[in-house]
Amino acid sequence: MSRIHLLPPETINQIAAGEVVERPASVVKELVENALDAGATQIDVAVDEGGKARILVVDNGHGMSGEEIKLAVERHATSKLSADVHGNWDLLDISTMGFRGEALPSIGSVARMQIRSQDDKGECWQLSVDGGKVSMLRPCPPFGHSGTRIEISDLFYAVPARLKFLKTERSENMAINDTLKRLAMARPDVGFSLVSNGRKSFAYPAHGGEQPGLRRMGDVLGRDFKDNAIAIDLTRETVGISGFAGLPTYHQSSARHQYLFVNGRPVRDKLLHGAVRGAYRDFLARDRHPVLALFVDLDPHLVDVNVHPAKSEVRFRDPGLVRGLIVGALRHGLAASGHRAATTSSGFALGKMQMPNPAGLTLGFGASPGNWARPLPVQSSFAENPSGADFIAPSAMVEPILQPATEAEASAVGDLPLGAARAQLHETYIVAQTSDGIVIVDQHAAHERLVYENMKQALARDGVASQNLLIPDIVELEDGAADRLLARRDELAALGLVIEEFGAGAIAVRATPALLGQMNTGQLIRDLAEDLLEFDAAHSLSERLEDVCSTMACHGSVRAGRRLNGDEMNFLLRQMEATPHSGQCNHGRPTYVELKLKDIERLFGRR
Repeated sequence: MSRIHLLPPETINQIAAGEVVERPASVVKELVENALDAGATQIDVAVDEGGKARILVVDNGHGMSGEEIKLAVERHATSKLSADVHGNWDLLDISTMGFRGEALPSIGSVARMQIRSQDDKGECWQLSVDGGKVSMLRPCPPFGHSGTRIEISDLFYAVPARLKFLKTERSENMAINDTLKRLAMARPDVGFSLVSNGRKSFAYPAHGGEQPGLRRMGDVLGRDFKDNAIAIDLTRETVGISGFAGLPTYHQSSARHQYLFVNGRPVRDKLLHGAVRGAYRDFLARDRHPVLALFVDLDPHLVDVNVHPAKSEVRFRDPGLVRGLIVGALRHGLAASGHRAATTSSGFALGKMQMPNPAGLTLGFGASPGNWARPLPVQSSFAENPSGADFIAPSAMVEPILQPATEAEASAVGDLPLGAARAQLHETYIVAQTSDGIVIVDQHAAHERLVYENMKQALARDGVASQNLLIPDIVELEDGAADRLLARRDELAALGLVIEEFGAGAIAVRATPALLGQMNTGQLIRDLAEDLLEFDAAHSLSERLEDVCSTMACHGSVRAGRRLNGDEMNFLLRQMEATPHSGQCNHGRPTYVELKLKDIERLFGRR
């Protein structure tokens, strides 16, 4: 039997590298975070072969002296933690991106690393680490400014087994791209650039002045997000939420474009993602996800970032407060957006519009009109067939308003965001005229949202009606679950669920919400107990009620195919303008599309 013995430093560093350096993107993350902590205002990254062959990070921070470079490649040497007057080290008082002092020695133990740095005094030094072996410190030519240049080559050459677990070059490049973009979003005051295999992937300038965060979001997520973003800003107690969230109609098929930050640190936290999902639950289908960037700011002592070596996970002292604040901030912001719908719906509609040309081809939006002046052949006309015997009236196409708009109504169009109704198409779509374009409304989707919002307001105003059970349901629970539920019995009663104690570890259900009808009471109670354990809030019951309200709203709204008169159509438009979230139905689809007059004129070659 072998005896206990100490491992050599090189092996210790390689073991640590397995936690800190998972892939090339991990190296980029650690080096860029060090540059940010060094006060850099410009960070340039270059990679070759997905980072496996070469990673170069150059910054203009305050740099390091020769002695600091020698310390930087030692394990657990850092400038980001300090002891108080009593000699105590507080691992909860962390205001920097890094603090472990593991990154550089871990990277140097599995790759070839060269460090060149110039400090504020103008002195420039160079040090190399090759598979854990540290070279002599040597002076090198100065940069002309303070900063650090770190080059990593032959990543994982010292542990070739790790190379087998890397993905394709394209996948590794995407991971590096995503990592650097997340860091760029957290620091709009810093310029970032990425070059991959000699080709520039992106270059974001440093932003100052007004709304630097939104401008950086536009850099990273594109102009569409910038045009369809809602500002989020809410503070409760010692926790603040800020950032930007996309309109519900501006959604994606995955949660990849949800960027969450805690005290400026990019994180991937289940609690935060769950809060986002809960906030958008009313507005999106289950397979669609919002696009957003949210920043959670709180006292460092209220969050533990020393949970995972990669620092991508955190633990909150009061997770319920953080979750509730995120849900409240997002819903408040979405409510303030009123009837807004994503502008991408209009762009998509215009892109789908096509027109015939004399050659028999179709010209899409933005195509050159060519010789459109030549008249198109007329197949038939009422003049050629006065009797109209062979003419089939397209009654399903347009249902005009019976009375033409009065002068007062026409002048009021400019004061109405959704305009005045002018026609009904296919007995499904309302066409309205605005001051600078037209609006096409899906009458069923719009009315469905209106009915749903009215039902939710009624629930909030009058509470939820209960239905008493003839025979109480007895539900047995695990230890502690019954106590958690009984402690919140008053809140559950407000939601229509009446419970009471029934011996040790059991709950008697006396009444359930009338809206839910027949249901699996036992499963509902167990789900509520799980929610109280994880989030310290009862969510399952309220979410089920919202599902029921959504279903009832769908069946109780104006159906497609119903003919509306002018007053009904205008009344629907005015209700949409006054109702929050009316820009999308309960499943995240847009309820209307707005087309600007200038875009329509371009379709006909008038501009």
